[in-house]
Amino acid sequence: MAAFHGKTENVSMANEKLSLNDDSFHTSPQAPLTEFIKPFIQLFVIFTRRKNTKIKNMMNRWFKNASFVLSIILGFVHFSCGNATNTKNKNTMEESKNVSGANLETVTLGAGCFWCVEAVYQRLKGVKSVTSGYMGGKMKNPSYRDICTGLTGHAEVCQLTYDPNIISFETILEVFWQTHDPTTLNRQGADVGTQYRSAIFFHNEAQKEAAIAWKTKLNGQKVFPNPIVTEISQASTFYVAEDYHQNYFNQNGDQPYCQIVIKPKMDKFLKTFKQKLN
Repeated sequence: MAAFHGKTENVSMANEKLSLNDDSFHTSPQAPLTEFIKPFIQLFVIFTRRKNTKIKNMMNRWFKNASFVLSIILGFVHFSCGNATNTKNKNTMEESKNVSGANLETVTLGAGCFWCVEAVYQRLKGVKSVTSGYMGGKMKNPSYRDICTGLTGHAEVCQLTYDPNIISFETILEVFWQTHDPTTLNRQGADVGTQYRSAIFFHNEAQKEAAIAWKTKLNGQKVFPNPIVTEISQASTFYVAEDYHQNYFNQNGDQPYCQIVIKPKMDKFLKTFKQKLN
């Protein structure tokens, strides 16, 4: 694919080390596992996303024991967070406020679980802050428990503040398309529900035009095997998620959900976009 947008950097997605139609980025991390293992992993992922500490601790203990046995039976199954970072997030709201004279812009993205989205964009050069929250619904001040019902209409999102002089909006979109599956309606992997929908909430007309143009172009060139279903809507009220959702991967890299879902995606992202990282 040739350079796409008039102001974009030279993007040749078809020739990237990991192209947009590389299934390894978009399929759920259970893909390499046998059919026997998949249901257990999916149930485990669902349980570990809940806030209930008793259930989470019980599942964590079960997982540690079960993963040892599975690793012996299936040598290629690795549920280790390995080199997952434990450093504090440098992209804080305070940092963005302290950038004197910076002409910062904002965009809000939904691409499944906001823990995954946050971990990716925190590491991009030029992104000054990443805040997890909720957008696009009808309930005021929703809680995470409200969102999990799938009835409020909100999507789990991350609101990015970025410096367009350092990172272009086109690069932000390129990362967006490559780090989730925009063709699955209301789901990403084992996370199912309208709250996990793919969405771009634009904050100005330039962002709207760029998002629509990218979506049209990618669908026209059939970069993905199925049509893109990403919602493109005007940004509405953004509700900041609970504190324990913020900076989640950095602070909880050893948790099962991080090991199973986030880390495999992060490894591919860090390799593909290594020239654009902090």
